[in-house]
Amino acid sequence: MKVLISNQSKTPIYQQVIDQIKQQILKGDLKEGEALPSIRLLAKELQISVITSKRAYEELEKEGLIYSAVGKGSFVAYQTDQALREKRIQEIESKMRDVLRDCRNENVSIEEAQEMLAKLYRGMD
Repeated sequence: MKVLISNQSKTPIYQQVIDQIKQQILKGDLKEGEALPSIRLLAKELQISVITSKRAYEELEKEGLIYSAVGKGSFVAYQTDQALREKRIQEIESKMRDVLRDCRNENVSIEEAQEMLAKLYRGMD
C-alpha cells in the first residue's frame, strides 16, 4: 500500500489517506482480505498522528471498504463487482460535480461542457 501525504494540500490529512486507500481498493490494487498496516504503523510511516490514521480507518470502515478484527488488524473488505462499480461511479460523480461547479463559475454553458466532455472522451482511444 502506498500513501503520499501533502502538507501543502488544502485537503485534510485524514481525507488524503482515505482517498488514496479508497482508490487503491476500487482499482483492485488492494485485494479482498489484504492486511493494511496497523494504525500505529501507518501513523509512523506517514509521520502523522495515531488519531489521524485511526480516523481514516474508521471512515473507510463506515464506507464498508475495510474491516477490523480485534487483535489482528484491519483488512480490505469483500466487495461484489456491482458494489465496486457503484462506488467507482460515485467517485466519478463527485469529480464531475467539482468540474461542473467550475464550469458554472466560469459561465460555461451546459452545451459547451457536454461538448468538451464528449471531445475528451472520444480522444481517449
